[in-house]
Amino acid sequence: MSIYLPIAEMSASVFLFMGMGAAVGFLSGMFGVGGGFLMTPLLILSGIPSPIAVGTEAAQIVASSVSGALAQWRRKSIDIKMGTVLLSGGLVGSVLGVQAVSVLRRTGQFDLVITLCYVTLLGIVGALMMIESLTTIRKTQSGKPAALRKSGQHNWIHGLPFKTRFPRSKLYISVIPPVLIGLFIGFLSGIMGVGGGFVLVPAMIYLLKMPTNVVVGTSLYQIMFVTAATTIMQAWWNFTVDIVLAIILMVGGVIGAQLGAAAGAKLKGEQLRFLMAGLVLLVAIRMAYQLVAHPGEIYSFGAAGH
Repeated sequence: MSIYLPIAEMSASVFLFMGMGAAVGFLSGMFGVGGGFLMTPLLILSGIPSPIAVGTEAAQIVASSVSGALAQWRRKSIDIKMGTVLLSGGLVGSVLGVQAVSVLRRTGQFDLVITLCYVTLLGIVGALMMIESLTTIRKTQSGKPAALRKSGQHNWIHGLPFKTRFPRSKLYISVIPPVLIGLFIGFLSGIMGVGGGFVLVPAMIYLLKMPTNVVVGTSLYQIMFVTAATTIMQAWWNFTVDIVLAIILMVGGVIGAQLGAAAGAKLKGEQLRFLMAGLVLLVAIRMAYQLVAHPGEIYSFGAAGH
């Protein structure tokens, strides 16, 4: 069954994109990530124009992050103060990211830049996850305990000025690193259509040394507001949010997430990270191939800005 996507200006199979949403939702439920860093490139590879894929995926992430944040709020697993500091940088970053999309579309370089961003980011994240998971698996098989990083350990961040206390996370650190991290995540959300949790969560654990029991909730709190702001700006300034496509993806994602959560409970943490790393690297390789593959059509015609 086909449906017309008004903003993308194309017909699309409802079952194809609902299935795509279910597949990424399954992975999200299994691996505990938002899935935007996989969905956006998959939308691009399936023929959705890059700007529409970026803007629409941000809208989908709003729905999933609100649901997750409410669940974490009920568990009292959100550091509101830390999340607000991250959000202050995130909102500025999202404005910069959305403006960058406008500039790149006018110059006709958006497709190239977004592909390069995804190849670079997915390649780095996938490689690091693969190395870490393989190291943990080897140590587990040899009987050696995996090294654990404890929250509250001091590092170079503790020497920075403008320190403040974050009682929920039991930290006393400078606000500069959280603001800069939020700025970077917001920029990623604006230009790449991702929530940024796959970067934000490790940053909070390994750089800020936050306790893991508040990391996921705080990440969702920040992502919820940043992606909402990004969606509004993408719709207002760039007209790149296709709500019909977003709804189809949301329906599939909700179904897939429930199945993925059940499947993920049967695998060990390091096994999940290994599988996730392999999937991330495959998407990165596919997008890298797209950069060098001979195009099916040397010339194409379309409206300006698409």
